[in-house]
Amino acid sequence: MYLTDNTILITGGTSGIGRALAEEFHRRGNQVIIAGRRQHLLDEITAAHLGMRGIQLDVEDPGAVDSFASQMQEQFPKLNVLINNAGISRTEDFTADAIDFSVTRSIIHTNIIGVLHLTAALLPTLKQQPNSTIITTTSGLAFVPRAAFPTYCASKAFLHSWLQSLRSQLRETSVKVLELAPPYVQTELAGPSQATDPNAMPLANYIAEVMQVLSDLDPSHGEILVKRVKALRWAEKNGDYEQMFADLNGQ
Repeated sequence: MYLTDNTILITGGTSGIGRALAEEFHRRGNQVIIAGRRQHLLDEITAAHLGMRGIQLDVEDPGAVDSFASQMQEQFPKLNVLINNAGISRTEDFTADAIDFSVTRSIIHTNIIGVLHLTAALLPTLKQQPNSTIITTTSGLAFVPRAAFPTYCASKAFLHSWLQSLRSQLRETSVKVLELAPPYVQTELAGPSQATDPNAMPLANYIAEVMQVLSDLDPSHGEILVKRVKALRWAEKNGDYEQMFADLNGQ
């Protein structure tokens, strides 16, 4: 994809990878719209970046997604890049006597249904552009899961499979479909301590490498893989899956 002169929507754009991507694409001269649940963060980020727009969105609310998509089509008819980055990660213990299934449901609605719904709603606009791109954030854990995060990891594996099919279906259109599969990165996705964990990849380093990969990527391949995530991505192919799963899960 071109890295400048785009109109880019980034969901989950108020923190972590989404925010960092928004700031980097804005710096490169793109029109950037960020979406998120927390209005005060939308206001804070857009105030610090002249020309960036922020619109509140809860991807778990189907009515809100439909209204948001209509607003995007009306206000940003040249939208040509959708970055589905909104996602949540929670631990779950299915050995417990009482299981809080609301956590499971929330992960599925945010990480899967919200992504599919918004993508479907915005595809008519994206198809109208001469060059469009859909980027969806999955995870290295889509390929080798951490057992403490069963539904999160499964949601990302679902998206990996779905993106392969979507890429095939849209191959004759102007829309390219890319998968962004991060390794363990210094964000607060799994809690505040992750942002300072020395075992996690520094966020700035991750974004810099992603932009380099994007500049060289063959869109027919479609996976944005930094060096640190490749061991997870190719674990099964390389015969390392069982050992890597055991290492990730302390077995």
